[in-house]
Amino acid sequence: MRLPLLPLRDIIVFPHMVVPLFVGRQKSIKALEEAVANKRLIFLSTQRDAKVNDPVADDMYPIGTIGNVVQLLRLPDGTVKVLVEGKKRGRVTKHLDQTDIFWAEVEDIVEPQSRSSETDVLIRTVNSTFENYVRLNKKVPPEMIMSVSSIDDPSRLADTIIAHLGVKIEDKQTLLEALDPAVRLEKVLGFMRSEIEILEVERRIRGRVKKQMEKTQKEYYLNEQMRAIQKELGEKDEFKNEIQELEEKIRQKKMSIEAKDKVEKELKKLKMMSPMSAEATVVRNYIDWLLSLPWYEFTEDKLDIQDAELVLEEDHYGLEKVKERILEYLAVQSLVGQLRGPILCFVGPPGVGKTSLGKSIARATGRKFIRVSLGGVRDEAEIRGHRRTYIGAMPGKLVHGMKKAGSGNPVFLLDEIDKMSTDFRGDPSSALMEVLDPEQNTTFNDHYLDVDYDLSKVMFICTANTLERIPRPLQDRMEIIRIPGYTEWEKLHIAKKYLLKKQREANGLTESNLDCPDSVLMAVIRFYTRESGVRNLEREIGTLCRKVAVEVVKKDRSTHIRLTTKNLSKYLGPERFRIGKADQEDKIGVVTGLAWTDMGGEILATEVTVLPGKGRLTVTGKIGDVMQESAQAAMSYVRSRAEELGLEKDFYQKIDIHLHIPEGAIPKDGPSAGVTIATSLVSALTKTFVRHDIAMTGEVTLRGRVLPIGGLKEKVLAAHRAGITHVLIPEENAKDIQDIPATILKVVKIETVGHMDEVLRKALVLENPEQFLVKVATELAQAPVSIRPVDAPSNEVEDRDPLS
Repeated sequence: MRLPLLPLRDIIVFPHMVVPLFVGRQKSIKALEEAVANKRLIFLSTQRDAKVNDPVADDMYPIGTIGNVVQLLRLPDGTVKVLVEGKKRGRVTKHLDQTDIFWAEVEDIVEPQSRSSETDVLIRTVNSTFENYVRLNKKVPPEMIMSVSSIDDPSRLADTIIAHLGVKIEDKQTLLEALDPAVRLEKVLGFMRSEIEILEVERRIRGRVKKQMEKTQKEYYLNEQMRAIQKELGEKDEFKNEIQELEEKIRQKKMSIEAKDKVEKELKKLKMMSPMSAEATVVRNYIDWLLSLPWYEFTEDKLDIQDAELVLEEDHYGLEKVKERILEYLAVQSLVGQLRGPILCFVGPPGVGKTSLGKSIARATGRKFIRVSLGGVRDEAEIRGHRRTYIGAMPGKLVHGMKKAGSGNPVFLLDEIDKMSTDFRGDPSSALMEVLDPEQNTTFNDHYLDVDYDLSKVMFICTANTLERIPRPLQDRMEIIRIPGYTEWEKLHIAKKYLLKKQREANGLTESNLDCPDSVLMAVIRFYTRESGVRNLEREIGTLCRKVAVEVVKKDRSTHIRLTTKNLSKYLGPERFRIGKADQEDKIGVVTGLAWTDMGGEILATEVTVLPGKGRLTVTGKIGDVMQESAQAAMSYVRSRAEELGLEKDFYQKIDIHLHIPEGAIPKDGPSAGVTIATSLVSALTKTFVRHDIAMTGEVTLRGRVLPIGGLKEKVLAAHRAGITHVLIPEENAKDIQDIPATILKVVKIETVGHMDEVLRKALVLENPEQFLVKVATELAQAPVSIRPVDAPSNEVEDRDPLS
C-alpha cells in the first residue's frame, strides 16, 4: 500500500486514538493535502530525534500507525491544525520519492487474536491498577475509568491506557512495536506501577510541605497576635529593649579598636534583622561573646615574694626549680612593672604534682586559675574555634577559658599536652604554636571571633609525662622544667606533712584517734606502693584511715589506735612489693649494681657463671640492646687485660660465660651497668671474691675508662636502703653528690673512680690491692677523659627506659 508519510515529533499516535496535531513543515502539509484528496489515509511515524527538521528514512521508526485524517484546518500563520485518528499498526517496507512529499510503501501488521485465561486476569489487573493511577494523578479525568473499564479487547485496552501515562517516547515506541496484546498489557502494567510509586512519593512530599507551611503560617499569625496584644497593653518591645541593653554594654565595655568596630557593625546588622530569624540569633551570640571577654580587665599580682614562697612551700614539698622560677618572675615583675607571662612546661611521671602545682602558682601570684585538658584533642578547631559560617559554631577552648576566668592575666594550665593527636581535621599542636609563642600571642586570632586577642599577659603552664610526643617546634616555645619522681625520703615528708592530715580530715578522724609513726609510713611506701608520684600512697593512707574509722565507730569516738610495722598487715593485707637487700657474705661472680627507674632507685644484682664451652657469652634477664652492648664492651675489656689478670690469652675459647641479672620479667637497659658487669666477669674468671657491702654504677669503655651516669641521688638512696655502706661512682659525677641528703652521706661512703682498674682494686677481696693492676701514670694522663658530648645531659640515655 502506497501512502503519504507524516513524521511526528515527541508524540506517538496509537490505534483507536484521536489526536490534534499542529503541522508546520511544507513536506508534512503537502502529505496531509494528498491524504485528504484521496482516501484520507496517512502513515504516522515518529522521528528518532525530534530536533531534526528535515528527516530522512533513517531518522524515523519503521513501525508506526496507519491513520485517518478526520479534519484539516488552515491557520493564518501558514500552519495547519489537523485531527487524525489511529486505525491500525503498519510497517514501512520501502521509502519512495521524498522530493516534495514523504511517500512510503506500507504493509498492515496483523496482531495475534488468541486469548487465554491469563489475558483475562491481566485485563482485570490493568483496570484496577488504572483506577488507582487515576485516583493519584489529577491530570487524568475520572471519567476515563468508566470508558477504559468498558473495553474488552486487550489490544485496544493497552493502546488506550498508554496514551494517558507519562512515559518516555522510547518506551511508547517499544509498546507500539509489541504485537502480542498480552505482552503489551504486561508492559503497560509495569509502567503504571512505576508511575504510581512516583505519584505516592510526590503526594507524601506535598503533604509534608503543606504541614510545614501551615505551621509557619500559624506561628506568624500567633506572633502577630502577641504583638498586637502587647501593643494594646502598652508593653515595650522586648527586642528593642535588648538592642538598647547591648548598645549600653558596648558603650561601657573597654575593648580593642578592632573589636569595637566589629561589634558595632554586627549590632547595626542585628537592628535590621527580624528578631525571629535564625541569623539574628547567630549575630546576638557573637556580640555576647565579644562583650563577655576580659579585654582590659586584669587581676593585681601579689608581688610579696616572702608570702608567695610561704604559699608554695605550704602546698608542695621539694620542687625547688619550679618554685625558684616563680619567685624570679615575681621579683622581675616588681622591678619592671610589666612583663610577659612565662610559658612553662612541667614534664614528669604521673602523680608528682604537676597539675596541683598550677593551682598553687595561681594562689601564690593572686591570679585566677583555669585548667583545660588537652588529652584526646584531635581537632584544630578545639583550639582556634569554628568559623561562624558553620551551624552551631563556637570559640575554641582558649577563648572559653578566658571568658570563664574573667581576667586577662590568669594562670592557664594546658593539661596533658603530650596526649593530643592528629587526624584529617587538623593538628591542634600546630595551632598551639601561636598561643605559646610570646612574639605571636599578642594577636591571637580565634576563627569564631575573627578579631585579635592579647594573650601575652597570661601565664601558660603546660604539663606532660614525656617530651617525645610533643613536636620540637612546640617544645622550643616553652621553658621545660623536669619534675623527677620522688625519693622515699621525699615521699615520707609529703605523707607526714600533707597526705596523712588530708586523709584524717576526709575520714572524720583526729590526731588522738590515729597515731601513724614514720616507720609505718616508710613501710607503706616501700612494701605497698611502687610509683614515681604519691597517688597510690595517698590511697593506701586513705585505706588505713577508713579501717581505723570502722574501729572507732564500733568502739568509742575517743578510741586511740597506734599503727606499727607489725600490725600494718592487719589493715593493708600482706606486703605487695619487696625491696632488694645486699648479700651478707662475699661471693664470687656476684656484684651489686645500682639502677634508676621512674619509681626511684633499685639495686641490681649481677651474676656470672663460667662453664666449659667454646667461647660463647650468654646474657639473660630481659636485657635491652644498650645493656647487651655494655656486656660485650666489658668482655672485651677483660680480654684486653687477660695477662695482667693472670688469665691465658685464649681463655675465652675454652669456656662459656653466662651473665644473668635477676628478676627476669622486668625490662632492663642502659649503659650504667658496665662497671658492674666487668667486675662480675673478672671475679668469676679469676675466682676472686667480691665485697658484699659495696655497690657500683658507671659506664665502661673498651679501654676501661668509667663514664658518668644519671640518677645518682636515687641510686645512692637505694644502696642505703639495701644496707650498702660503700658506693663507687664515676669521677665526673662528683658534682652530683651535693644533691644527696647529708644524713645518707654520714652512713654511706661514696668513692669516685676514673678507671676500671680502680674499681677492681676497691671491689675485689685482694691480699695486696695496691699491687693489683697498677697502671702507668702516663697511660692515664694520655687517655681521653670522656667520649660523651659536652652538651648531653648525663641522665639522658637512662631516662628512656624503666630500668638501667
